[in-house]
Amino acid sequence: MEILIKPTNKTITATQGSTLLEAFLENQIPISYSCLSGRCGTCRCKVIEGTVSGPSAAEGRLAQHGQFVLACQSRIETDSIIEIPEPDEIITHPTKTVKAQIVAYDVLSNDVRSLKLKINKGFDYSPGQFASLTFWREDGTRSYSMAGVTEDDLLEFHIRLVPNGRVTSKLDEHIEIGASIKLNGPLGASYLRRKNNDPMLCVATGTGLAPILSIVRGALESGMKNDIHLVFGARTEEDLYGLDYLNCLATEYSNFQYLIALDHTKPNSTSFRGLVTDAIAAHFPELKNWRIYLAGAPAMVEAASLACTKRGADIERIYADAFYPSGV
Repeated sequence: MEILIKPTNKTITATQGSTLLEAFLENQIPISYSCLSGRCGTCRCKVIEGTVSGPSAAEGRLAQHGQFVLACQSRIETDSIIEIPEPDEIITHPTKTVKAQIVAYDVLSNDVRSLKLKINKGFDYSPGQFASLTFWREDGTRSYSMAGVTEDDLLEFHIRLVPNGRVTSKLDEHIEIGASIKLNGPLGASYLRRKNNDPMLCVATGTGLAPILSIVRGALESGMKNDIHLVFGARTEEDLYGLDYLNCLATEYSNFQYLIALDHTKPNSTSFRGLVTDAIAAHFPELKNWRIYLAGAPAMVEAASLACTKRGADIERIYADAFYPSGV
């Protein structure tokens, strides 16, 4: 069977029943991949024409814009036309499981903690990706985004403590400095795209700041000159964290600026009053040719995606790994 690859317009031959990823790799087609099990979402591609069997790789508004599949889990049934995303932005960080030592556990706000881990083996990831952490064997695994960059000595994660959560509500009591936990990663397709000069809008709520910080640092510290704007949303000032670090970044890098959006503001507050979507509407009337990075609760990600596309953003240049609850 023949597969026409977009946007390269290269035609390859594949065996019926083989996975798309197998066909791509056999024919030197550039595509990002990582876990090979359908967990990371990195190898997502779009079926333009033909029959490809496999689970859907799109949710929310993206699912309304075509059939998206995971190349590692999808099998070719007929001649097809497949669009691969950004062939010049390929990442291939093999997903692996490693032992990590807890070296710090610090308070960032009333309900947010910073967990820092040290691993002895190399662990490469792209800014914006996440990992699964296993604190204990039975129902003790949860996914969190890395808050740093791969050059850091330690891996940092931001964890929101949820009352009555099966894992997070117990962390303050059970975390022991020097203890080991299991880490599996990297995972996720909402990573920094480096090979462009497009302005960037990053939107975070809650601990969604972690992957957004990773993306912002990854761009700035690698010398990217793109204009980078961050909108960080919370309910009240008490729910915010990391502002000193954001101030340092804004002072050091002239191409970075940020805006705080609060549901409830105090008198004389300099923060924007409203949701992050209100801030997008007020401050970013035109988003055509922008790169958009979203991190937070699914409802926010969906609403912010809609707000951005209404202002000209391309849905396929909106990158998001929404934080779905898992009995936290």
